[in-house]
Order: sequence, then structure tokens, then C-alpha cells
Amino acid sequence: MDFRQVDRIIEMALNEDLPWGDVTSETIIDPDLKHDFVILLKADGVIAGLPVAERTFRHLEPDLDWEPILADGASGENGEILVRLRGRTRKILMAERVALNILQRLSGIATLTSKYVIQARKKSAKVRITDTRKTTPGLRYLEKYAVRMGGGHNHRYSLSDAVMLKDNHLAILKQEGISLQDAIERIKNRLTHTSRIEVEVDALDQISEVVEAGADCILLDNMDPETLLKAVRLIDGRTQTEASGGVSLESVESIAATGVDLISSGALTHSAIALDISLDFAE
Repeated sequence: MDFRQVDRIIEMALNEDLPWGDVTSETIIDPDLKHDFVILLKADGVIAGLPVAERTFRHLEPDLDWEPILADGASGENGEILVRLRGRTRKILMAERVALNILQRLSGIATLTSKYVIQARKKSAKVRITDTRKTTPGLRYLEKYAVRMGGGHNHRYSLSDAVMLKDNHLAILKQEGISLQDAIERIKNRLTHTSRIEVEVDALDQISEVVEAGADCILLDNMDPETLLKAVRLIDGRTQTEASGGVSLESVESIAATGVDLISSGALTHSAIALDISLDFAE
């Protein structure tokens, strides 16, 4: 984990939650008082974000005692203790909300991703469930980490990572009289040999042109399982195949059965429900 990125997120979040301190804890709790706490699961799910939560608490309480019971990527049950911790009470309470917000958010993404992976693997052992760039601004690094903890894989991290010619790009190329093959040749001449090129299609009659133009992967957009199956057979292993658009927990099993290599879903990050996790005083 790149803690340089993590620390930037933590500092931003703590500054937001503690712009002038904690007027409750700082007025009623002695600064040297120490207590024990537990972080408790309130629902079944897959855990992600414990190192970030620990770092959040340590940002305010460097002398924190942190005893994790479960690790990121593990499945936990309602009522299970994730961590036992001890430190200066005031500082722990000041960091509580930010640490839990991150932990709940990332665990929710990991839990949802795990459900997608389990459903897809019922029909295909090879298929990969991947995320998209539909992430919370500023939190992409952590949210994509959570996808991996849930058993998924990451698509490109940013626009700088790979070439992806989507519907708007293709419409502009057509308007300007530039063929797809010329566009891909231009890309290959300008970028390194390690750069991947993916092209989006939404109809079967577009596939031959994309394969012949030399794309590394074809994104099959918003196709039903029957059409996806025809597309996979038409491509016949000449490029990697990715199904995207309209992917849901209910549909991912039938999509996986078509034989595509990748299934990408923005829902993994933009529609995940936070996992219920609490910080409880240990009497």
C-alpha cells in the first residue's frame, strides 16, 4: 500500500472533521486518560481498510496499541471483533469517525465485489471481475484497493494508463474522416510497445474492423448474453474480450457463461453500501 497517497487522504479527512478540534472530547475528557476499545462488525462482510484505519488513529495517537483480529481480505460475521485498541481516549474519539468512515466504505466495496466474483465463478473459472474509473473523487486509490481485497481486479487506474477508444472518440474519428486502423497506427507510433489499446463496440458488425485494426481488447458494451456469446465466438480468441454496461449482481452469472475474459462494473465502487462497523468502549 502506498502510504503517501493514504496519508494525503487521511489528512484531508481529519482536517474536514476537526477544523478547530473536538469541542466535546476536549472539554470533558482528561488529555492523559487512556481506555480500551474494540472495532466491531455489525454485519457479515469482507474486510478492507484496516491498515488505513490504524494509520488514521495513529495520526492523532502515535502511542496506540493496535491488536488486529482479522486482516484485510478476510470474511467476518456480525458481532465479530476486528481490532482491539488502547490509547489516549480523547485522541481515539477524535479519530473515530474518519477511521470508521474509511473502513466501512472500503469494506462495503470489498463485500460487494466478493459477491460478484462468487456469482461469476459459478459459470467461469477464468473470468475476471474488474472495476472502472467510476470512483469517489480523491478516493480512487483506496476504492480500487478494496476491489482487490474482495477478489476483483483493477481496470486502468487513470486516463494515463492505457488507450481506450470509446463511443465519443469513435464518433469524432468518423466525423474527421479518420479510419480506426489509421487511428490505431497513430497510437502505436506515438506510444510505447507496452501500451494496451482497447476499443468499444456495441454491435456485432463492428467487431471485424476492430480486430483487423490491431486492438488488444474489445469492450462489448451493453450487450445481452446471447449477443455476447456470438461476439466471443466471432472474436475467437484474437483479442481479449471485456463485457461492460448494465452489469449487475443478478446478471453477472449469465454474462460470465458467455466466455468473456473480463466483466467490468462501475457498481462495485459507485453503488456499494457501507458495511456496518462500530467502535465500542471496552468496559
